[in-house]
Amino acid sequence: MNPWKGLKNLPHNMWIIFFTTLINRTGTMVLPFLTLYMTSKEGLSAGDAGLVIAVYGAGALVTAPLSGKLSDKIGPLMLMKLSLIATGLFLFVYSLVNQYYLILVLTFVLAIINESFRPANLSIISQVVTQKQRRSAFALNRLAINLGMSIGPVIGGVLTLINFSLIFYIDGLTSILAGIFLIFAKWHPVKTETDNSKTIIDEIVHSHVLKDKKYILFLLFILPIPLIYFQHLGAFPLFLVHDLGFATSVYGAVFAINTIMIIFIEVPLNNLMNDWNEKKSLAIGALLTGIGFGAMALATNLTLIIITTIIWTFGEMIFFPVSASHVSSLAPEKKRGEYMGYFQMMFSIAFLFGPWLGTLVFEFYGAAVLWTATFILGLTSALLLIKSEKNKLSVENI
Repeated sequence: MNPWKGLKNLPHNMWIIFFTTLINRTGTMVLPFLTLYMTSKEGLSAGDAGLVIAVYGAGALVTAPLSGKLSDKIGPLMLMKLSLIATGLFLFVYSLVNQYYLILVLTFVLAIINESFRPANLSIISQVVTQKQRRSAFALNRLAINLGMSIGPVIGGVLTLINFSLIFYIDGLTSILAGIFLIFAKWHPVKTETDNSKTIIDEIVHSHVLKDKKYILFLLFILPIPLIYFQHLGAFPLFLVHDLGFATSVYGAVFAINTIMIIFIEVPLNNLMNDWNEKKSLAIGALLTGIGFGAMALATNLTLIIITTIIWTFGEMIFFPVSASHVSSLAPEKKRGEYMGYFQMMFSIAFLFGPWLGTLVFEFYGAAVLWTATFILGLTSALLLIKSEKNKLSVENI
């Protein structure tokens, strides 16, 4: 059985989305090097540079539900085009500013423009593929992201040695090129099969996403997982360097294992699991994430660190595509962008608070407490998902 064969059945439009995302992500350089740029080129303190990142996170948090709603109004394809072109042009302007408070304002605006792409991107994937293909399609989209992210920061690192401003120009140029590709790509008409009775019920029950109790509960059930996952940006490198005494290069090598696994395994893994129940798949992904990070409480050498990384990477590869697929199944057709926007907002919340909370626990209580807490969170999420599947939670019994 060829685990990659499911890709050949994905529609033409999905491959347009794949290459658009790949072109855009290949130029991702500004965000990975933003704090270094602010401290090295603009002369800001580490705290002030950190505030710039926090402002970007706040902008991403604010724009997620709003851009999702806008996606439903003007269409996700149009919003993706506007976001890509506007982001590219704005990056050229951003590189010219060196007044701190203006940088903060422009960073917030950049986040709104740039992050508006995400809910539209998730929404349009749900539209162009069948429900059975969604898991593979979301995995393919993540493949484009990770392929691009394995190239962009590497090139960006070289460019910073030549001229820091180059990262803004190349990042902006690839964003514009992705937008141009999307504009001129031959888009096939999308045929959708709509259950009219279901649509009417959806419009009555889900007049606003916040009134959909089943969906809000689902977001709360899965929130612990991105909170755990983002520890790889906060406490995890501190644990490797300060507690275990490894060089910073070891963190880069471990991160590379995660990326390589995603590139080569995630798509075929999700193809093989395509017929699995979504809630049970999510529970497995949540549990593996909790076990992977939690087991670091026992890790004392590099071999154990690699094993734990492999475990939580499998959790990530299962959890993230299936969660997006499940949201697209829960969302009414005419509100899919808005639902994806709130889904994206949950990740923005986790990005804002996860690394910060993790480093606080690490600093005041130690690594063992932190990693034990991640296991408990992962296990709790998995149990809640299993319980909701068994009980078949609905609006009526909540």
